[in-house]
Amino acid sequence: MSIKKHIPNMLTAGNLLSGSLALVFTLHQGRPDIAAWLIVLSAVFDFFDGLVARMLGVASPIGKDLDSLADVVSFGLAPAGLVYYGLYQIDPNNVLNYGVFLIVAFAALRLAKFNNDTRQSTSFLGLPVPSNALFWLGASAALPSFALSIGALPTLITYLVLTVILSLLMVSELPMFSFKLSKAPLSALWRQIFLVLFAVVAVVLQGWFGCSLTIIIYLILSLLPEPQAKKA
Repeated sequence: MSIKKHIPNMLTAGNLLSGSLALVFTLHQGRPDIAAWLIVLSAVFDFFDGLVARMLGVASPIGKDLDSLADVVSFGLAPAGLVYYGLYQIDPNNVLNYGVFLIVAFAALRLAKFNNDTRQSTSFLGLPVPSNALFWLGASAALPSFALSIGALPTLITYLVLTVILSLLMVSELPMFSFKLSKAPLSALWRQIFLVLFAVVAVVLQGWFGCSLTIIIYLILSLLPEPQAKKA
């Protein structure tokens, strides 16, 4: 039995394990800081499992389904847990705090649509689930200072509204560019290059909140017209 066909699934399992531990560190250990880094680690595993599968020529339906399962946990449930933890610290008795778990349901729906949509081989329709997770990493880190500035109830309302907006964006038909390897010239990849540079600067200057700013810029850039290839 060739072991190489199992390598991508091992990476996907790493994604799932990291996301599960992120939830444990958030809700049981009270360490959202460690949880945030575990979600980032999940994103690293998620990037490489598909890349390795294509390089080794061992992509499979099982691997695709396993990847979606891992993504629901790591980029749906774990970020929702982070936001819930932050809201709970502000007002532990408000049952509306549970509303942020809507993220999980729409992440699952988004992934189910993606797995059955042949239009998303080189780009995306709707906000990718990992991008949604990155937004919430920054938003959860900013939550305490946000609540201190405007109060507990306005903060809860704001985050619930954001939950609905981001959830709907995940299952929308909004065209979103991807970072999948392409033979296109650098001039056609200006949005990807700009976004990477922006992300670096934003995270250096704003910390975790820079992740949220990056996803906002990602959405804005995706609304811009697709670069047209030059005719010979």
